[in-house]
Amino acid sequence: MPQIPSDPPNTCPVCESGYESVSDHDGGLMIALNDNDKYRRVCCAPRDTGDAAQIRFYHHAIDDASHC
Repeated sequence: MPQIPSDPPNTCPVCESGYESVSDHDGGLMIALNDNDKYRRVCCAPRDTGDAAQIRFYHHAIDDASHC
């Protein structure tokens, strides 16, 4: 189940641009953006919580053409 972090960074650490939303994942994932009306791309960054590994997703909106 995705979790919304309480302390996300101001910019995406992968592409260094703003993002629309962020979520942490510790289980299985499926990414399919080919027909997505909301997000142009999703940057992924590994995250070590000390207890378990997670992947943090930074969701970039369609109207954000920077770094695409």
